[in-house]
Amino acid sequence: MEIKRLFDCIEHQLNHFPQEDMLAAKENGVWRKYSTQEVAQNVNELSAGLLSLGLSAHNFTPEGSDKIAVISTNRPEWLFADMAAQQLGLIWVPVYPTTNPLELTFILNDASVQYIFASNQELYDKVMSIKDKVDCLKDIYTFDKIPGAKHWTELKSKDENLLQQVNQIKKTVPVEQVLTFIYTSGTTGTPKGVMLTHKSVYYNIQCGKKHFPFQDEPTQKVLSFLPLNHIFEKVASYIYMYSGMSIYYAESLETIGDNLKEIHPDGFSTVPRLLEKVFEKIMITGESLTGIKRKLFFWAVGLGEKYDNLIPGSWWYRFQLKLANKIIFVKWREALGGNVKFIVTGGAACQVKLLRIFNAAQIPVYEGYGPTENSPIISINSKNPGGTKYGTVGGVIDGVQYKLEPDGEICVAGPSVMLGYYKRPDLTAETIIDGWLHTGDIGEIIDGKFLKITDRKKELFKTSGGKYVAPQPIENKMKESPFVEQIMLIGDNKRFVSALIVPSFAKLKEWAKTHGIQYTSNEEMIKNSMVLTMFESIVSEYNTLFNQVEQVKKFALLPREWTIDKGEMTPKLSMKRKVVLANFEKEIEAMYT
Repeated sequence: MEIKRLFDCIEHQLNHFPQEDMLAAKENGVWRKYSTQEVAQNVNELSAGLLSLGLSAHNFTPEGSDKIAVISTNRPEWLFADMAAQQLGLIWVPVYPTTNPLELTFILNDASVQYIFASNQELYDKVMSIKDKVDCLKDIYTFDKIPGAKHWTELKSKDENLLQQVNQIKKTVPVEQVLTFIYTSGTTGTPKGVMLTHKSVYYNIQCGKKHFPFQDEPTQKVLSFLPLNHIFEKVASYIYMYSGMSIYYAESLETIGDNLKEIHPDGFSTVPRLLEKVFEKIMITGESLTGIKRKLFFWAVGLGEKYDNLIPGSWWYRFQLKLANKIIFVKWREALGGNVKFIVTGGAACQVKLLRIFNAAQIPVYEGYGPTENSPIISINSKNPGGTKYGTVGGVIDGVQYKLEPDGEICVAGPSVMLGYYKRPDLTAETIIDGWLHTGDIGEIIDGKFLKITDRKKELFKTSGGKYVAPQPIENKMKESPFVEQIMLIGDNKRFVSALIVPSFAKLKEWAKTHGIQYTSNEEMIKNSMVLTMFESIVSEYNTLFNQVEQVKKFALLPREWTIDKGEMTPKLSMKRKVVLANFEKEIEAMYT
């Protein structure tokens, strides 16, 4: 494989399939499309502007190269600035928009960031509030026009001399150059700067591209809404660009439904939490139906729950499913734009029940897996015949060596493994041993080729009776109940397993109405004796699926969802167990007294 730099995707598109809408976003209520040529011009002129600030890769080392940060929602300017920095060999430091000021201060200081792009007034104000605590930070540029702030277009330069220098520097950027520091929020401790090179990410892109579940057709469109700060969405974006697919950016998480109907995308990437929310809305709609419509709706869902892509089922089942797709599931597809051919999900385990139902409804969902430290793709379920098995994260992609340690930990090696953690050789040595990246995930191989994640190594806990419990499979199973929005198992050094449960309050309201219970507030409802009895029956039902030591003996219902703002969820919507434990200490203590 010829290894290239990520920014070479522009030249690749210009040479093979120049697009009228390489990137697109809503501006003043109208979709603003940027052609491949426009993207190239914006990126080159922005590179020239960065060069005019005196920024340089110097000796192309992680320590010597200048760094630029971004704190922004997804938009074309994010990628303009990303590729403009790449072309000079600068190191790109993306920061989640939800990052708190304390963590933002740490990241900017740790990476010695000199300039930062902020997308809007809120994020500009956040950076300004900590600017005095970051001595290395020289200036801030914004993507929105903000009074008193420097707009990113002011930095663009048409100076021919600078543009010629940019073209010369581009040719010299080595594939071994560090492309980005991605600070992993993780679930505990100080953020760590994962160093990824052009080579590691490009290699992963090209290997992953062979397995991605879409046809390599330049006419396709995708909707992007997962944070570009996360390596999963960034790599997906470059796969799309190298494939000539147009990327449209959702205005926000709240407008995804409208944006899907506007652009009719061929696909998108997501995380299980968002798929769960889509399914919850669909089910709430179904609950509101009456008569024959309601019966047909739940008949179709029941068929979906039995779907297996590897076992076609009887002719009668196939006939019924075909009918369900014509009269019920067609409306689901229309709600997603009516044209979705693939959805790739990662970042956390997806409920098998959802995978069965969505795929039965001809909404193909493919689960993949990989940590930031591997650039990130390790495995993915593919569109090829026999290439998908529900409940697994697919086959390991080409170019990635893997092995399972005696305790089941997944280890990988190959060109896509990170260079290391910035300024943390100690942590690097703990994570990469003899060339093998230790992921911290526990897994097994199914049917000789599919990788299944069973738990996180560090999330295994031991009860006071000395028995180990893997919480994730139990949590995922219990979340199949429409009444369970979020759940976390507890039991480390405890005499039994307990659980914190956040009910699905929308579903609970419907239930209360049908049972003649006046819904007052979330706080009051979780104390209601009938509600508690109902949840006891749900927990008891799921307990029968697990060993005695794994069964939930007590639970506490909580009045609100866990959120990013309160630090209980990471930006990719993974649970921060340590924070949840701290925030609900009283409720936990009450279960063990």
